[in-house]
Amino acid sequence: MSPLKKPADLPPFVVNPNAAVVLEKRYFKRDPDSGATENAEEMFWRVAAAVASQESAYRKSPWKAQDLARAFYELMTSWKFLPNSPTLMNAGTGLGQLSACFVLPVGDSIEEIFDAVKHAAMIHKSGGGTGFSFSRLRPKDSRVGSTGGVASGPLSFLRIFNTATEQIKQGGTRRGANMGILRVDHPDIMEFIRAKEREGEFNNFNLSVALTEDFMRSAEKGEDFPLIAPHTGETTGYLNARETFEVLVQKAWESGDPGIVFIDRINRDNPTPEQGAIESTNPCGEQPLLPYEACNLGSVNLARFFLRDTEGGSVDWEDLSRVIHLSVRFLDNVIDASCFPLPQITEKVRMNRKIGLGVMGWADLLFQLGVPYDSDEALALADKVMSFVQREAGAASNILAEERGAFPAYAQSVFAAREQGPFRNATTTTIAPTGTLSILAGCSSGIEPLFALCFSRNVMDGERLVEVNAYFEQAMKDAGCHSKQLMDAVAAKGGIASLDYLPEHLRRIFVTAMDIDPERHLRQQAVFQQHTDNAVSKTVNLPNSASVDDIRRIYRAAYEMGCKGVTVYRDGCKSSQVLYAGGSGPAAAAKEERTVRGRPDLVYGFTQKVRTGHGIMYVTINEVDGKPFEAFVTIGKSGRSTTAKAEAVGRLVSLALRSGIAVEEIVRQIKGIGGEVQVFQPGKHGQVQSIPDGVAWVLENRYLKSKHASHGENGLGAQHCPDCDEIMIFQEGCLICPACAYTRCG
Repeated sequence: MSPLKKPADLPPFVVNPNAAVVLEKRYFKRDPDSGATENAEEMFWRVAAAVASQESAYRKSPWKAQDLARAFYELMTSWKFLPNSPTLMNAGTGLGQLSACFVLPVGDSIEEIFDAVKHAAMIHKSGGGTGFSFSRLRPKDSRVGSTGGVASGPLSFLRIFNTATEQIKQGGTRRGANMGILRVDHPDIMEFIRAKEREGEFNNFNLSVALTEDFMRSAEKGEDFPLIAPHTGETTGYLNARETFEVLVQKAWESGDPGIVFIDRINRDNPTPEQGAIESTNPCGEQPLLPYEACNLGSVNLARFFLRDTEGGSVDWEDLSRVIHLSVRFLDNVIDASCFPLPQITEKVRMNRKIGLGVMGWADLLFQLGVPYDSDEALALADKVMSFVQREAGAASNILAEERGAFPAYAQSVFAAREQGPFRNATTTTIAPTGTLSILAGCSSGIEPLFALCFSRNVMDGERLVEVNAYFEQAMKDAGCHSKQLMDAVAAKGGIASLDYLPEHLRRIFVTAMDIDPERHLRQQAVFQQHTDNAVSKTVNLPNSASVDDIRRIYRAAYEMGCKGVTVYRDGCKSSQVLYAGGSGPAAAAKEERTVRGRPDLVYGFTQKVRTGHGIMYVTINEVDGKPFEAFVTIGKSGRSTTAKAEAVGRLVSLALRSGIAVEEIVRQIKGIGGEVQVFQPGKHGQVQSIPDGVAWVLENRYLKSKHASHGENGLGAQHCPDCDEIMIFQEGCLICPACAYTRCG
């Protein structure tokens, strides 16, 4: 297949400044010595040509490959559609792996388990993320007949998968992401639910519990439910469903993990049940897949289909239909163009040919139409838009089936049984995370509301640049409200809900994630789910003050509304537990009567190496319930006097921590104490002036670094991007950086 020639008259397009940085850093082909070897125009033509080249294999196609490549190029550079990141990165390159998400089976034998580890490493190396169900593994302490030993259980192997992932770097830009799922009736379910009680544990995994409808009914009634050993099918014990559900809710309140998926509902929508049950999803939960399946994802940018008319605005349905049909053709061609990392995956993908066309820019479309995100009008429009996308995507798949043939497993699918189709693809729609893609397209992410209308970005030498949502800024100008002072105020707060001096209708339209009632988040997800083959990536964002009761209501409502799963995230939930242990903050804690807590028999912690003027110092911080509890400070190859000082600092810090004194207050007291010999810690750590100053640095870096720079009032305990140090936000089931597009989920 000869490469398609790049035309000389390709239309120009505009790349926004953020996109230019992200493209150069993450998407352009690179030479190890000289860096990027292509520009944006060349990258998009590379992708368009590689995907369109597959068209020549189909004699009934109305398209010539060269013309289709131009159409694909214009589709992407108009920012109306973008495929998932691996397609942009790898199409037309030697790697050629174009899929973002995979599910691998984990069988109940050492051979099968380590085959899965190996296969996951191969997928991560090629740029994909992986989902696993560990539900087939026999529970901890079960007998292993072949050796006479006892099984170590799913959690021990989950830890091996996590460690392996840490060692694989994806394409030189990101580590692999994983989803780990365990059925609620597995005997080790309580250990799984509590797996992320210690921060940093299983850091390369999102975890979800697969809830059954029987379990949900038992939880409602307060009944016991059986625990089933997967290797024998025997009942090994019982748990109270309501109490188990409460622990699940509590852990989600504490850290956002684990999430939940409704596995029976997912399997009712399985289009090919004769091939087996769906056990797992991809890393962000929106793509349920059979073992060895992969999915090719892409998103239509709804913000680009606003049609200004005499009534103030509407949706350009005609152009949206054209783009959907072209996008479905693009994604089906991606299956042919992709070089999958395993033969089993190649076989399964081409048997079912699943694609997932979704949307992004939803919040921006609502802004343009003047419709509040949390209104009934927005829900009605969501129903109309996504039903249109679903209908047109199905029609496009039907046209492709007439041209190319139905997907090979069609005859054994639910469609054939219902006399529907034929279809080229077993699924056509998915609402996937678009964190990076939305930065390229300059639009809001997925179906999420904006996290902030304005935010400030560190550009150079400590200077900060305020970036503003374009639709919000124009609305402020049209209303005569725009000023630098207003933009600075909005950047500090993230939104305008509390700015009473602004017109009420503007405050109503320009709501952000934290302004929206959790039920309204869920109702948006549920409406989009009604018209989506696969599932919907959406986060229910909650303020730090949200209660356990709030999360319980969200979980139950998600089940009742027909969602396939739900992800909640209470702002700053992980770090806020460390910063403020009871009371309303350091000042309140300082006034409480101090009681020195006793030491448990078993504690966990970490040890940080710090350079000092007296030699290498090791600071060990142990934690209880996720909070710093005690400190041990040792320093090697130094005199007894220095050793004694180090031990004394550790003892006093431990006493303060065990007495409930806030970390912030301890740091304030010992930070900056000067010593006779000062050194610079490598990297960004700065000068270490003394032993106590080094201990303060460890405490501050671990527990307080992100507290003072956040997205407004809701940014308690915000986490910083490891690439650019900007603040990360949690949306679409994953932590992402809005500044440089770094994501924990690949």
